[in-house]
Amino acid sequence: MGMTVVEKILARASGLKSVKAGDVVEPKVDLAMSHENGALVINQFLEIYKDTSVTPKIWDPSKIAIIFDHRVPAESSKTATNQKKIREFVAANRIGKFHDIRGDLGGICHQILPENGYVRPGAVVVGTDSHTTSHGALGAFAFGIGATEMASVWALGTVLNVEVPQTIKVVVTGTFPKFVGPKDLILHLIGRLSAQGANFKVIEFHGPTIRKMSTSGRLVICNMSVEAGATSGIVPADDETVRYLREEAGVTGKIALVAPDPDATYDQIVEIDVSKLAPQIACPHTVDNVKPIKDVKGTKVNQIVIGSCTNGRLDDLVVAAKILKGRKVAAGTRMLVFPASGRIYNQALAKGIIGDLMKAGAVVMNPGCGPCLGVHEGALGDGEVALSTTNRNFKGRMGNPTAGVYLCSPAVAAASALKGVITDPTKGVK
Repeated sequence: MGMTVVEKILARASGLKSVKAGDVVEPKVDLAMSHENGALVINQFLEIYKDTSVTPKIWDPSKIAIIFDHRVPAESSKTATNQKKIREFVAANRIGKFHDIRGDLGGICHQILPENGYVRPGAVVVGTDSHTTSHGALGAFAFGIGATEMASVWALGTVLNVEVPQTIKVVVTGTFPKFVGPKDLILHLIGRLSAQGANFKVIEFHGPTIRKMSTSGRLVICNMSVEAGATSGIVPADDETVRYLREEAGVTGKIALVAPDPDATYDQIVEIDVSKLAPQIACPHTVDNVKPIKDVKGTKVNQIVIGSCTNGRLDDLVVAAKILKGRKVAAGTRMLVFPASGRIYNQALAKGIIGDLMKAGAVVMNPGCGPCLGVHEGALGDGEVALSTTNRNFKGRMGNPTAGVYLCSPAVAAASALKGVITDPTKGVK
């Protein structure tokens, strides 16, 4: 019987010839990522050795990545102290894949990993962040774990008691209409499956539309797979994966592609033709409360946000700047832009994109996660409404449980900024 991509990856990582859904394995980890919550992982890691005479030792420092991104620069003495603790631990354990608060090498963890070539096809990637699913865009099995489990990974280099998940196959065909793209696709899929529809399963993306999709777009759909409950999203690695790793991530070593077998067994198959897909909006207060834009257009918006690990890459900023150039954000509407990494910020600066956005009235911030979860910058006021390219909109997201958050694509966000209400970019922006 054939295997899916995740089954092949877990078989290799577990030293087995084959595995099937439902088997329990202990795969070796190729990359373990944490951000500021690494302070909690450190506490748990040291606790393992508390009542022993054994010196705490990381299993393989070269396979650990730590990125500061959620609260950068530090917004409180507590955060600053935790970051100091992590810096000291990183230095003591010679962890090389460390990205501190910097304008050149910093950024959001789920952008830093791919653009630096840390993720490879066929790898097992774990992270203390639920959106670790992003890295399935490069053909890896990437999923989130808790701090205690990560401490065990740091000590042993394996994930204990992993049940091989079932896989949902999503086949995407057709050509996206203008100003419709990957964000609309994944919102549509989440709406179809529901927030629990892919619980404990992997979503494997296929079809000619996916093959033509850039790695940036693939990162979007894998990033938000978790919002349908998925353990991970995976795009089987192909020529685009190799191109990205060689040309953009600077990878020079061997790249092994992993594809599913033709007779692989899937839990279900979902087919989507994007040719007639309209811009999609996730309405408060759940990501699966998805509606076509015609059902919510005209809704007043107080704050527009473009950025995050979902839609803060260069192509996202290009789309927004194209719509906003020479125009102004509507009076009474705030617009915040935060690129996903320092590299992207610098590329956007060189191309004049940052200038175009600022001239339109946008506030461009340093790369980071702050506005997305409302812990650092851009919190909402009581009763306010945000339209955001981020990935979650439950009550309290963006810092205020009385506010409402709508999720959309960069094109919808930019068009709406000009009007101050949710606006369909496919109908033209005058």
